[in-house]
Amino acid sequence: MAKKLITVSVISELTTDQRVIRICTTLQQMGFDVKVIARKFSNSLPLDSYFFKAKRIRCYFRKGFLQYAEFNTKLLFKLLFSKTDYLLSNDLDTLVPNYIVSRLRRKKIFYDTHEYFTGVPELTSHPLKKRIWKFFENRIFPRLPVVYTVNESVKNKYQQEYRNSISVIRNVPATANIVPKKIPEHWKGKIILLMQGIGINPGRGGLELLETLKYLPANYHLVYIGGGTQWDTIANMRKEWQLEDRVEMIAKVPPAELKRYTPLASLGFTLDGFESENYLFNLPNKIFDYIHAGVPVVATPIPEVKLIIEQYDCGICLISQATRDIARQIEELMNNQQEYQRLKKNTTLAAKELCWENEQQKLIAIYQPYL
Repeated sequence: MAKKLITVSVISELTTDQRVIRICTTLQQMGFDVKVIARKFSNSLPLDSYFFKAKRIRCYFRKGFLQYAEFNTKLLFKLLFSKTDYLLSNDLDTLVPNYIVSRLRRKKIFYDTHEYFTGVPELTSHPLKKRIWKFFENRIFPRLPVVYTVNESVKNKYQQEYRNSISVIRNVPATANIVPKKIPEHWKGKIILLMQGIGINPGRGGLELLETLKYLPANYHLVYIGGGTQWDTIANMRKEWQLEDRVEMIAKVPPAELKRYTPLASLGFTLDGFESENYLFNLPNKIFDYIHAGVPVVATPIPEVKLIIEQYDCGICLISQATRDIARQIEELMNNQQEYQRLKKNTTLAAKELCWENEQQKLIAIYQPYL
């Protein structure tokens, strides 16, 4: 019997989208034939070797309405004329063409919403754009037969709005034996503060963490790995504040390479603010990457992150977002090595539960009836 084919759509950079890679790998291992359609820019990383098939649509526009119009138009025609049994749409920015094709071709559609999309700061500050996205979401979301998302907060928000039945599949890594990179000479003897992720945007604490370094001793070294819309601002302020010798910025790297950097850190940071609905409901996968690397987490107490840190006692929640207060809490922790080592030990215990081997069972239960 031929395998059922699932066509997966995602507008993100597939090479760094660990959630899509994990889910597609699990679906392929279940017995589906999986094909991913993603987006490609001139500077995109090369595709890795995956268990599933992957193709990318070359796009030229990077910002505003045109980037979404170009990708979604090209995606619509790809889906219309591609052989498939099922459609899996990732986030609202791929949902419209997937829904249209699902109706025209009478194909089952699955929807994975990675965030509370219309709550992102980029839309909050542009009411017209938000109304346009909300228009499409209001008309499509209630008609979706299978929906899952990243955490309970996002689930509850969408269920309040649309009454759909929604499952939760968290962004947790698979258990793996990672060989850390050789520590760079200029990192030796330093306390390494790490913020990683390709979404280092306004409201996510990247610039605040840079300013915090001004109030920490010279043996603290700050490392950013990834990218985002605030990346250039951080680079400029690093120079203006004369912190170039204490702050390192490493552009986005493939997930396998990133996993080798993370264990070199002393502390891992996730500093999403409370102003954005999307960030308020966020559960960044970087906290699980830190935990699996044995790195205690320093975080703002947004609900989902606070719940993980308190449940597993694997880091600290900041009592204030003022940069001097952040610096003080960091120093207090690092000067108390007994407490630091206790938190570090707890990350190992937490990683045994917060792993893809456990989480994927919920995904398997969703898709098993459609094999």
